[in-house]
Amino acid sequence: MDPLERLSSLFERFPGIGPRQANRFVQFLLRSSPSVRRELIDAIAAVGSGVHQCPQCMRFHAGAAKICGICDNPRRDVRTLAVVATDTDLAALERSGTFRGSYFVIGGTVSLASEKGDNLRTLQLLDSLAARSDAGLEEIILAFPANPEGDATCIFVREHLSPIAEVLNLTITSLGRGLSTGSELEYADPETLKSAFESRR
Repeated sequence: MDPLERLSSLFERFPGIGPRQANRFVQFLLRSSPSVRRELIDAIAAVGSGVHQCPQCMRFHAGAAKICGICDNPRRDVRTLAVVATDTDLAALERSGTFRGSYFVIGGTVSLASEKGDNLRTLQLLDSLAARSDAGLEEIILAFPANPEGDATCIFVREHLSPIAEVLNLTITSLGRGLSTGSELEYADPETLKSAFESRR
């Protein structure tokens, strides 16, 4: 395959990127200096060698430590755990300064086509709850997007969590509708996220 076509096809694999945008990326790189292209190559290589998945919250993070800086922070509130769909959602909540508890990245949302959650880290979440409860966990907040996939994920995860949450005396809540229907967490402003947390139920 032609190198330009191959690069364009790789860019098309990115979420939300079509052929036209992919071709623009290729044209940008062609116009860029060799140092810019080298910087991109080095950054991609660093992702493979210097980024790890935290075994507690399951988010990807850079650094030599096995546990990420959020999970390793003794000032975080261990009484609350926000279950989010993606690393991007976690980052949005952190930027907002709204939530100071712990996180668990479940790894996506339920597909409405299959209505199955086989791709989610539900078992890992369930396996972590006893230890989290011993450490002081009281509430699990299901912090998913306010769209049909997020709603389906909320129902799916709640059904799996409810039996063990009852045994461990944990409360399960969902974000309130400070988020308008169809909202993605990564695009929500801090005040909207704050309202969603305050009106959780």
